[in-house]
Formats: sequence, structure tokens, C-alpha cells
Amino acid sequence: MLSATVNTLRPHFNSTFLSPHPNLTLPLHPPLLHKPSPKPISATYTPPSNSQQQLYQPFRPPPSTPLPSKFNALDVDRRLEILANRLGLWYEYAPLIPSLMREGFNPSSIEESTGISGVEQNRLVVAAQVRDSLLQSSTDPELVSSFDTGGAELLYEIRLLSALQRAAAARYIVEHRFDAQGAQELARAIKDFPRRRGDKGWESFDFNLPGDCLSFMYYRQSREHKNASEQRTAALEQALKVAETEKARSRVLEELEGTSDKKESIEGDTDNVVRVPVVRLRLGEVAEASSVFVLPVCRAEESEREVLEAPREYRSEGEFGVVVAEKGWERWVVLPAWEPLIGLGKGGVVVAFRDAKALPWKANRWYREEAILVVADRGRKAVAADDSFYLVAGGGDGGDLKVERGLALKEMGVEESLGTVVLVVRPPREETDDQLADEDWE
Repeated sequence: MLSATVNTLRPHFNSTFLSPHPNLTLPLHPPLLHKPSPKPISATYTPPSNSQQQLYQPFRPPPSTPLPSKFNALDVDRRLEILANRLGLWYEYAPLIPSLMREGFNPSSIEESTGISGVEQNRLVVAAQVRDSLLQSSTDPELVSSFDTGGAELLYEIRLLSALQRAAAARYIVEHRFDAQGAQELARAIKDFPRRRGDKGWESFDFNLPGDCLSFMYYRQSREHKNASEQRTAALEQALKVAETEKARSRVLEELEGTSDKKESIEGDTDNVVRVPVVRLRLGEVAEASSVFVLPVCRAEESEREVLEAPREYRSEGEFGVVVAEKGWERWVVLPAWEPLIGLGKGGVVVAFRDAKALPWKANRWYREEAILVVADRGRKAVAADDSFYLVAGGGDGGDLKVERGLALKEMGVEESLGTVVLVVRPPREETDDQLADEDWE
């Protein structure tokens, strides 16, 4: 029996495939430990609205961090008093926090003395450093002064951007009066844009303009919904609203009017639009997800018997949510609870392919040679729709597994498959990982 335990505090998840011994305990959930409302696929994680619940790395100031001259003569009690009463502007008293840490304090003891939580301490110090970097990069002082009152939450969200990106993002935040959530979405859109190279429509958006980066994020999210759905239309309208260049606006309008899919259909290898979502997993996305799926993995080189024998039954037991499978299995994968996975039930299975050439549609060069995971629902075996995709055995003797269009299978007289394909997952890219590095805290 395979067992797995819940461990939502694991900070990183840097491997897509897991190959544990059948008796090894894994930090995974069962297929779905609870039933959240379905959420759309997104490689961009949106954290909880309650900032107190966000995981954070306590700030550890470098020894060289100077204390402003006006605070040099203050003793420890006076510094604590300034922090406790918020005397001055936030960026003025923020440097007192690292100075107290050098005196032997830690986030907990500072919180006890001042009432400033560890999360807020971290936000204040990091935001103050972002503000200093803006001034050092010759950003308009008047623009920087816009963050003097209540601006710590906004500047904190753009901490992972480069100096030039920070300046552009800060201006966009001020001009559009973004709140902390809006600033976070903008920063993630800018940070995520370069690694989306090759995604449909990417070349129509300007990386140097924050509005275009944000527009591309909404544009990409729209393609995760069904055509003519309210969610898809709302995402495209939002993309059109924030787009800064005419080229980006034209691309979004094409998608709204449906002409984009028609063009892709004519240029592709198939007559109909591909309706299977293709998403790239982000490093750390599983660790950040509130709900996840654990699914058995088969190799594409194996026979159909491998798919048929993969475990179907999983359940969680006890206070720790230990996952128990009906039988041992060597290969498992954990994925966020994306919308296409919600209805899998007990029929989910994953097939690992060496590259995207196994897909029966036009695979762009940028991911043709990278490994992919194909998620199939074994509960839906009937070949019903022409424009759906199905997992089948490659030959009459049960050879390699492959994916085929419903129309092609019908023409061959095939009425039943191994399962309906619901999702294709591309691997994370380490070179574009936006995990927080040590230098980002300095």
C-alpha cells in the first residue's frame, strides 16, 4: 500500500516526477483532499487574500546595512517606542527593524515589544529597500513620494523585478491606482512574461511595457476557458483594457472575435481547434497550492496493460490526511487542483512522453523536444467527439502509448480508447524560476 502525508509547509517542489518506494511516505495529498470550487489553470499562483497567511522568509539584514544618522543616538528603548507608535513615515522607521536584530532581537521579540508582526516587519524592510533602489536608479522623486503613505505593501510586491522593471511597474501602479493585489498581479505578469516565449500570441505583446505584460497574462488565462464562456470573455475584455500597444490590442480583439482560432486551425495540422489545455508547471507551484492531486504515472513506452493496472482507488485517512492507494505503484506525480482535474474522480492516470511530438497536433518547435505529461480520464473511454483527444495503444500488439484525435480513431473504426485526454503539462524551467534568492532580500 502506498501512503502519503500532507505537508503544505514544504517550501519548494523542484521535481515533476516522483519515484518513491511503495512503502515510502510522500508529502502529497490524495487525488483531492477536499472539494474546492474549480479554479482555472494558471502557471501564475494567486496567494490568499489574507496577507497574514502568506509564507514569508524572515528578513536577515546584512551587516553593512547602515542606520540613518538621525537614529544613531537613540537607545534600544527609544527605537522600540518609535516602531510601536509608528512615529514618522513607514520608510523612515523601517531601518530600525534590522538595527534591532543586530542588537539581538528577532521577529518574535520585536512583535512582542511593538505589535508589528513578523510578516509586516519583513514587508516594511523589503519595501524600504525597493524604495531606495528606485531613488538610486534615478526614478522621478515625485513618483517615489507617491508611496510615502501606505506604500509599503505596493513596493513589497515588486521586489523581485529588476531596477528598470521596478521603475516602470511603480509608475504603472501609481497611474492606475493599484492596490496590493493589483501590484502583485502586475509584478507576476512582468516576471512571468519572458518564460512564456513561444506561447500563442506572445510576440504581439511588448515586454518593456507593464500594461502589455499584464494584458498577455489575461490573454493567456482566457485560453484556459472554453470558447464563448463568460470567464473567457471577461479575461479578454480585461486584457483589452490594459493593453498599451496597438499590436497587443489587435491580438486580443482577434481572440474576442474568434478569428485567431480560425487562423490557427488553417495553419495547423488539424482541421479543428485543439481543445486540450496545455500548461507549463511553475517551480514551487505545487507547494503553494491549497489543494493538489496525486496521480499514478505510466511511461509512454509501456503497453496499455500498464494503464489498465495503474491504481484507481485512493483515500485519505486520519488527522494527517495520509493517502492510501489500493496497491503499490512506483511512479506518482503531484499537480495543483486545476479545473480539468476536478472531475477526474478515480479514473485519472498520467502518461509521461519523451517529447511533444507524440501529440497529434502541430507542436511548435519551442516545446517539441521537451518532455510532457498527458493526463487522461479512464472513466471516459468512448470515442465520442471528433475534436477531442484520446489515449490509445500504438499498435495491434499493445505497443507504445500515443494520443489520437477522435476523428482519426473513428475513421479507423476504433470506438473505445484507454481514456479521454483532459490536460497536457509541460515541465518547469529552472532557468526562469522566480523563487526568491538570498540577494533579493538585501
